[in-house]
Amino acid sequence: MPHTPKPDEDALDAVAPPHPVFHVEQALLGAFLLEPQRLNEVTGVGPDAFSTAAHAALFAAISSLPAPDPAEHATHPQWLDTVLATAREQAPGLTAAYLHSLIQVCPWPPHAPAYARMIEAEHCRRRLAAAAQRLVQSAHDTSLPLRVASTFDETDALGGVLDDIATRFPPHAGSLPRTPTPPQATTHDQDALDEERLLLATATAHPSSIEQMRWLTPGDFTHPLHAGLWQCLTTLIRRDTPVDPVTVLWEAQHRGLLGAGAQPRELLELLAGPVGSPEHWGERVLQRSVLAGAHHLGRRIEAFTHDPANTPYQLVVGSRRALADLTAVWTRWQHATTEPAPTTRPARTRTATSTAAPRAGPPPTTALPAARTPR
Repeated sequence: MPHTPKPDEDALDAVAPPHPVFHVEQALLGAFLLEPQRLNEVTGVGPDAFSTAAHAALFAAISSLPAPDPAEHATHPQWLDTVLATAREQAPGLTAAYLHSLIQVCPWPPHAPAYARMIEAEHCRRRLAAAAQRLVQSAHDTSLPLRVASTFDETDALGGVLDDIATRFPPHAGSLPRTPTPPQATTHDQDALDEERLLLATATAHPSSIEQMRWLTPGDFTHPLHAGLWQCLTTLIRRDTPVDPVTVLWEAQHRGLLGAGAQPRELLELLAGPVGSPEHWGERVLQRSVLAGAHHLGRRIEAFTHDPANTPYQLVVGSRRALADLTAVWTRWQHATTEPAPTTRPARTRTATSTAAPRAGPPPTTALPAARTPR
């Protein structure tokens, strides 16, 4: 028969703890309340490491008050009254009964350092999950004026969290997480498809630009046919073969692209009508790939943190492995957005927050601001 709390029963004690760490926090706080001198044995946790506001307020109160004499504390519990009064300033719902229940549930006060280490580990998990969520939000937020720059910043912040966790819990070999990787999000964006088509058309019309666009790979495209056509173009350039819609069509036939639903006439029409420059559309395609990669990275790390079986060591190793995949895309983005080197000065790299002029866009009907320098 389920337990029904009495009207005067402490609500904090009646609520079922959502996670095992709740019990660990109770044990640690009970150890401090029973033997306050144990606080000197504990490092690595602060009020923000606790999962509830009530526990955070109790820890803050215990940490801020001088520990009583052990012999006096054993016979006169006035210190507990002071802790309760101080903690109630932040958590008014705390009661003396709850403090006594914490003392009762503590199995062994000398184990306080072990309890603190468990709480520290769970706090690291929550911090990493929050950093991953911010990265996903940044990659999706179309209202950001500098979306890629903001995503860069969130990636750096996530890396900083990982570094801090690795300092606290140094990873060891053979500790990859076993959490399944979430599937890559499927993009059905008409703007992305249009930009990829314009890139293919302009690159076919201006094949000399393709050699300078090694920073773009087939994996950056959202449509398999477009990725295959980009491979056709780069292959023709590598062979020093003439490039035009007909030669691309012939190469596409050899790669089996026509059997995937694309008809010859449709493919020729796709490659016609160049607008702007290949570099402009290539950067647009790569930018979407960067943001999609950041979104997938955030979801992978979120999946790691949501799996309670993963230890802090596994979180560090798995997240760093995932971060390395995105770093490769960041590197290509930096190559794509690097200004040409002046003849008399060293090369100047356009950073994520730079205001340097981007590539030329479409003609005046849909043109970018005049300040942008056309090729």
